[in-house]
Amino acid sequence: MRTAAVISMLLFGVLTSVNASAKDNELVFASDFEGNRLSQPWSWIMGCQFEGAEPHSGESALLCAEGNSSIVSKFPVSEAGLLEFWVKTQNIQTQYRINVLTSPVLKLDAQWQHVALIDITPATTEYLAHRVSIDDPSRQYIRLDIEAINGPISLDDLTLDKIRLDIALQKNEQKIIGGILDKLKEDKNYEVQAESFRTLGKNYAAQLESQRQYLEYSNAIYSSITFVLATSERNKMSNPLGYNTFRSVLTDAKRVASPIQQARLGSMVKPFGDLATATLNVVSAGAYSAFAEPFKSFLAATFDRSNYDNSDLSRSDKKFAEENGLKIYQQAERFMAEIEKELQQVTALDNDLVNMQKNLDTFRKDLDKHLRSYLQHASIARTPENYSKVMSKDEQTRAQIMADVNANISAKADALLAANSNAELVQYMIKTTEKMDEFQEFKERFNQITSAMLTFYDRFERSIAAEQNPFTDPSDRAVWEQHAQSARNYIRQSKEAFTKAFM
Repeated sequence: MRTAAVISMLLFGVLTSVNASAKDNELVFASDFEGNRLSQPWSWIMGCQFEGAEPHSGESALLCAEGNSSIVSKFPVSEAGLLEFWVKTQNIQTQYRINVLTSPVLKLDAQWQHVALIDITPATTEYLAHRVSIDDPSRQYIRLDIEAINGPISLDDLTLDKIRLDIALQKNEQKIIGGILDKLKEDKNYEVQAESFRTLGKNYAAQLESQRQYLEYSNAIYSSITFVLATSERNKMSNPLGYNTFRSVLTDAKRVASPIQQARLGSMVKPFGDLATATLNVVSAGAYSAFAEPFKSFLAATFDRSNYDNSDLSRSDKKFAEENGLKIYQQAERFMAEIEKELQQVTALDNDLVNMQKNLDTFRKDLDKHLRSYLQHASIARTPENYSKVMSKDEQTRAQIMADVNANISAKADALLAANSNAELVQYMIKTTEKMDEFQEFKERFNQITSAMLTFYDRFERSIAAEQNPFTDPSDRAVWEQHAQSARNYIRQSKEAFTKAFM
């Protein structure tokens, strides 16, 4: 039971090398829907109610009915930031769309600006995290338009963290370039235009650092997930050999089994580990399914009267089989239903990790391709050597290639201006703008990745809560709880490290 431990170690080790510039977040807006409803930071709640919702944390949440509903903040938010909220459906058929909008004024004829649309069919009734970047640093009211299909949804723990300064500067890239183009139109002075090109080159080069960081972030998360899937220590919590009830059933079965039946029993449980060396293997859902029914049939046959009546068993062993056979079978059947429930939890968590791994792999490959194209636009050859300079751990090496990119972008624009190639200059500026704007997609995709990680942590924590203990036998419950206590500490450390590194 050490999946969380593995994640924790990787996040404290691998992720510290990410050189994350993330700092402690500054909360600028929050609503957990707790306490006095009049004190809630919402001026308008339509189609939602406080009764009947299932909270993500605390005791209250907002239940938004099937159909359309809206909530609007009571006060404007004065900082750009990252909006995070949690959503839960009541059945797996439910779909929902959440449109996030902002407006500088709060009145009936206000013009609301679209920020993001979340359109999802979760196919689960667990809480999912969602994260959206709100880029405009001016005072903005926040509005969520919600459409729930095939059932209501619960909304909880909505927060907006102030965006980091370096990210806030990047969010203004388009405005900066727009300003440069305006200056080119308004002012024909060469020195003014040259300064504008230097600003353009500086901002283009600065984005290299952001792209490098996102690649390192994704590589670190990918490495941690790969390691977890390779070891799957969490699966050992669902290994039947780890529990007293199952070992007791095996001992009782061996007592009345013939030598060939004992050999058969040994081969059946071998995939789970070795009792002699107390070694537990990873248990997959497929391996357990292949084992469960044949094992129950084996037990039934072993304790059947026709099996032991004509055997060489002692009188006491035959009496033991006659008096305890049915009870042992029922005990085994109950335990196997309990361990199967635990295995379902573990399998669901592993499936989450596999899906995140696939998404991360696609993200890394796409961003890697974009970075190489980004360098090429700045007249930097797409060679492994230049790519390594961008990704270097040495700040001076990175600073040098950023300086080269800066100089090349500025020089190219200067040359086109000097040659009076206005059409080519405009095309070059547009292409440069497009290259910088393309990175916005990766920022949003990374928000989705971190949302998936937050959801995973939430599911993991809930799966090891005390009330999730599936076992009936006190000794089995104690074993499960012992593992769970360690896991709770590991997952807490892991989540804290993840939040510090990436949030």
